[in-house]
Amino acid sequence: MRAIVRGFFLSIFCIAPVCAAVPEPAFVLTEPGEEIVDYSKYGVFQGIGTENYKYKMTDPKKLAAAVGEGIFPNTTGVRNNPTYKQYMKDKKLDGSHWSFVGTHDKQADYFRWATAAEDPGVKLYFTGLALENAGHIRQAIKAYYALVVQFPSSVGITFWGTPWYVGPAAMDKIVHLTQTYPELGITLADGYIAVKNRYDDDKKNDAFVVNPGKLVQCPPDQVRGAPADLAKLKVTVEKKFGKSIQLKRFENGHWQLLVDGKPFFVNAVAYQPIMIGQSPDLGTIEDWTKMDKNANGKIDGPFDAWVDRNGNNRQDADEPAVGDFQLMKDMGVNVIRVYHHDFSANAEVFRQLYAQYGIRVMMGDYLGMYAVGSKAPWIPGTDYSDAAQQQNMLESVMNMVKTYKDEPCILMWVLGNENNYGTANNAKDRPQPYYRFVNETAKKIKEIDAAHPVAICNGDIHYLNVFAENCPDVDIFGTNAYRSKDGFGKFNFWLPIQEVADKPVIVTEYGCPAFGRGYSWPEAEEYQAEYLVNNWQDMMNNRAGHGVGNSIGGSLFEFIDEWWKAGAPPGYPDIVQDVMSRHRGPFLDGWYYEEWFGICGQGDGTDSPFMRNLRAAYFRLQSLWKEQ
Repeated sequence: MRAIVRGFFLSIFCIAPVCAAVPEPAFVLTEPGEEIVDYSKYGVFQGIGTENYKYKMTDPKKLAAAVGEGIFPNTTGVRNNPTYKQYMKDKKLDGSHWSFVGTHDKQADYFRWATAAEDPGVKLYFTGLALENAGHIRQAIKAYYALVVQFPSSVGITFWGTPWYVGPAAMDKIVHLTQTYPELGITLADGYIAVKNRYDDDKKNDAFVVNPGKLVQCPPDQVRGAPADLAKLKVTVEKKFGKSIQLKRFENGHWQLLVDGKPFFVNAVAYQPIMIGQSPDLGTIEDWTKMDKNANGKIDGPFDAWVDRNGNNRQDADEPAVGDFQLMKDMGVNVIRVYHHDFSANAEVFRQLYAQYGIRVMMGDYLGMYAVGSKAPWIPGTDYSDAAQQQNMLESVMNMVKTYKDEPCILMWVLGNENNYGTANNAKDRPQPYYRFVNETAKKIKEIDAAHPVAICNGDIHYLNVFAENCPDVDIFGTNAYRSKDGFGKFNFWLPIQEVADKPVIVTEYGCPAFGRGYSWPEAEEYQAEYLVNNWQDMMNNRAGHGVGNSIGGSLFEFIDEWWKAGAPPGYPDIVQDVMSRHRGPFLDGWYYEEWFGICGQGDGTDSPFMRNLRAAYFRLQSLWKEQ
């Protein structure tokens, strides 16, 4: 599974695993203004809850004093700050404001963004982010709320040239911060921003329905809403798959996955243990379900992997083979995500995975992504209107289902892998034929297997409306989503999926590299751990009975680093773990490092495919998953 993302600094929303203490600010604000600003004192709201929303300032001078420095319409406070003047004199603020995101100098980030020549909504968002990173949580909330009130229809552009909806992102930030720090006693009442026609790349047809709500004081124990009592709610939809798997929809719109009559939350990892030096680009990948390099009669990764606890890149006497499957069980993994194409042909391995370790499988077919299964050339790639290619893909899917449908390990089928991004296929340019084909494939699966639900693997929520219109027979909306270390976003993720598709949601990929340029190994590993824990917690906080209520879990990308993804020249094996990045991303230093997404490393690579280094994220997630 090769993660290809669409966004940079997208919306974020989560409730932290535990209430966090408000941090000490990294620097002093000379003009902090009021803690909570009542905008009705300084202007007039018009068209609340409609596409004609507007806030008209009537007293900008007093509003500037109330919001404080760095927040619109206060344009002079920062420039009057003596430290800002010194930074300017020392040339510490030279260069693009985009190079001042998440740096070690938090005050420089704040100064640079608060004075940037940028779209006012984007400027306020990153000013708020700089304040947040510096520990000025109240002022950050005020910056995000100023954006919601005054520039809710502001649209930024991602690294990929696609629209980024800043208003919903800011609203998600407010929810995140107020719920992470409930001792502030602040909550957002009645706020809502919906963006009509947002699911394509054309921002010209967007329409914004805005209710900015209001920041209000409340007791800390009331900042978070009480969970819903599912036992008291009517079940409006119940889908049964064979004897053991169910999906339920409650009258409040929440969805729940049940296995053997009990609620089941998916704590999955993507698993593809590729030996260092092998690469799909070179056609040299061996099937990991059959690989036995030490010829001891056991499959290497699942049963012979060992942990380098001594950190010396060699297997010492006190480091016995334990195997990835045991490591997963010890961590609390209950599902793995794999694809059947050429890399998972040994069904006996999956039988052992379930029988001995209690771990189930999300089994997938690429459905023409990367031209796999369609037999199309890479250029122009899979054509979802081509009858011959459709037949090839259906044969691939039916082979998967017939091979594994009676295996007790199977939890669900997964179709595609963010095909809507258009890598070696035309789903991006012609989404209708693609999503129609997904639905036809789901129907074909159900003709021979009624015992397992069918999910799509979409790229984020791009073309969500087209999916909703064309895929009634797909049971679960799955999505690869790389959003931020704080989660996915109530207003930019969970709520739109509920409103447009009304299906249970599984995050088929979420992840973070354990590397950041300019940061130490411990710093990068801790960031990865925080990112993954918070992403998982956001999914938990939107499961049935909580939040939006449509989350049924997710699959972490990934269990072990893959060294083939970047760096090696064409025609050569990649035998060095590369730190080259080609894509911007919402990570430690703002970049993707494709070869560093594992929660397990392979050390210096001298004992691949066996050696494992367990990163901080493994232990942080273990402490949470084992408690469930």
